Amino acid sequence: MGLKSMSAEQLRQFIRTHHEKNYVLVDVRQPEEYRRGHIPGARLLPLRDFVQSIDQLPTDKEVVIYCHGGGRSMAAAVMLEEEAPDASIANLTGGMLAWDGVRLADAPQVRLFEGQTRTQMLKTAMDLEKGAQRFYEAVVSAHGGKPWAQVFARLAKAEVAHARSVYAFQRRDEARLAPFEELFEQCQGEVLEGGMTLKTALEQLSQVPDDACLRLVEMGLQIEYAAYDLYRTLSDDSDVDEATRQAFISLAQAEKAHLQILIDTTAQCADNA
Repeated sequence: MGLKSMSAEQLRQFIRTHHEKNYVLVDVRQPEEYRRGHIPGARLLPLRDFVQSIDQLPTDKEVVIYCHGGGRSMAAAVMLEEEAPDASIANLTGGMLAWDGVRLADAPQVRLFEGQTRTQMLKTAMDLEKGAQRFYEAVVSAHGGKPWAQVFARLAKAEVAHARSVYAFQRRDEARLAPFEELFEQCQGEVLEGGMTLKTALEQLSQVPDDACLRLVEMGLQIEYAAYDLYRTLSDDSDVDEATRQAFISLAQAEKAHLQILIDTTAQCADNA
């Protein structure tokens, strides 16, 4: 039970060895993407519809979810896991790209928080929020003329708000802490939550075509899921004190709210395609 990742080869093996009555395969892309090609037997349920009808999914069966590159399906899996924590859920890593045999390069990861004190952890968290802000601002800079670009502008502002939340926790440890604006300006923001470097994210952004709203939303979902998973994992770490645990739980909840913002944007992408 619970949420797991599944490779394209594992999914092929799973389909070969499991009776269809025992699982449901869900495609959370948009209808036009589904029409261009989908995994045989998949049920189309676009991400926003998936979330709105999540209580109607047959959680007594294994639910396997996929999308274009893995971002939307992972967001769907997180939402389903929260609604049905005892369900068996699988996300197809790499989505249709992996299913079709496209080689997906692993993004370079950076070790985060290892060996840090609570104060250092919170400073690192603020720096990660700065990295996400810089990425979303780059999206707005590259695609500012698009109607959906305002969503990324909103997310950029939200990352600053998250950083302020982190700062509030820091103030509990350091009464003479410098003003937030000064500390945030000093943050480099070279790494995103989950360990992807900003440089890698910007390289991926430069390869996205001008009209690819869904691709950008999927990149955002991957970033926000990595952040959610990171903070949730840190909150479960037995080595952190209760105050730090609560800080990370708060951040995890905020990142999940970002997932919902991006989920809602998928419909807007379709309307403006």
